[in-house]
Amino acid sequence: MAERDNRRGGRRDRDEAPEFADRLVAINRVSKTVKGGKRFGFAALVVVGDQKGRVGFGKGKAKEVPEAIRKATEQAKRRMMRVPLREGRTLHHDIEGRHGAGRVVMRAAPQGTGIIAGGPMRAVFEMLGVHDVVAKSLGSQNPYNMIRATLEGLGKEQSPRHVAQRRGKKVSDILPKREEAPTHGDPQTQLAEEA
Repeated sequence: MAERDNRRGGRRDRDEAPEFADRLVAINRVSKTVKGGKRFGFAALVVVGDQKGRVGFGKGKAKEVPEAIRKATEQAKRRMMRVPLREGRTLHHDIEGRHGAGRVVMRAAPQGTGIIAGGPMRAVFEMLGVHDVVAKSLGSQNPYNMIRATLEGLGKEQSPRHVAQRRGKKVSDILPKREEAPTHGDPQTQLAEEA
C-alpha cells in the first residue's frame, strides 16, 4: 500500500506543470437587456507561456471577469505549442503569418534590439521568451486575429537542426559558411596596426 502511495506521489511530481506566466491581452464586456435591466457578460483573451519556447492562447467567457480570465488561462495551457528559438532569444528566419483578415510579419533581429511589436503580438513574444524581434501587423487590428496570425506564423518556423534532419544532412551543410571580413579596409583596424 505504501509503495502504491509513493508511486502516486512520484507521478504527481512528474505531472506537475512548469511555472507559466500569463498576460491578459483583451477583455470584452457584452450586455443583454432583459425585463429587469441589463445582464453583463465578459470575454477574456489570455496568452500563456513558459518564456523558454512554449506559448499558447485561450479565450474564456463568464458573468464575472476573474472567472473569464481563469477559463481563458486554462484553455491556453491546454493549447501550448513549442517554437524553436535561435540562441534562446530570437527567431531563426523571417516569417509571415495570416489568419482571416489578420496578417503579421516577423523578422529575426540582432542582440539588443528588444521586442519591437504592438500590443497582442508583444504579449505573445514576451510569454514565448523572445528578447529580440521586429514585428508588424499589416491586416486586422482585432487582437484575436493578430494572435492567431502570429501563432500560425510561429508554427511555420523551422530550426536548422530540424531542416537538416528532414533532408538527411548535417547542420553545417545547410547553414551558409561565414566568410572572414577583410580587415585591411577598416580605418580603425589600420590605426590599431600602425600603433
